[in-house]
Parts: sequence; C-alpha cells; structure tokens
Amino acid sequence: MSGDRQVYNLKVDASGRIVLPADARDRQHIASGDTVIVVEDDHGLHIKTREQIKAEVQAYFADLAPPGVLLSEEILQDRRAEHERD
Repeated sequence: MSGDRQVYNLKVDASGRIVLPADARDRQHIASGDTVIVVEDDHGLHIKTREQIKAEVQAYFADLAPPGVLLSEEILQDRRAEHERD
C-alpha cells in the first residue's frame, strides 16, 4: 500500500460508533479488542494504533538527540554520579 490511499465512507451509528473495514484492520494489524487512538487536529480526525503513536513519539525524540548520543545512557551516568556524591 506504500503511498496509496484508501478512502472509506463509514456511517456513524446512534451511539457514535463506526466499523473499521476488515481489509483496513488487516493491513494495520488491528485485531478485535485492540485499542486505537483517535487524534484530532486542524486537518481532522486520524485513527492510529498504539504502535503508530509509539513510533511517532520515538521519531520525534530521536530527532532531538544529537547523532550518536543515547539519552538513556546519559541519564544513567548522571544518576550514578549523583549516587556517588551522596
């Protein structure tokens, strides 16, 4: 599906629910009982999986760290130094 867009016309029932089409659920690896996140922004509503949100957050923070620097390792070094000072 790389770059292709699927457009679905979905009806909202009286309780505000929609049904995600099976082929879209299959492509996005969404199974019965899974949680999806609905993000609202200036462009509308976006349905995302937890894995998609996690990947976006990781990419955002990865861009903030200098290349070759592991922020988690820096935090551990700071904590160890703090512990040695105490």
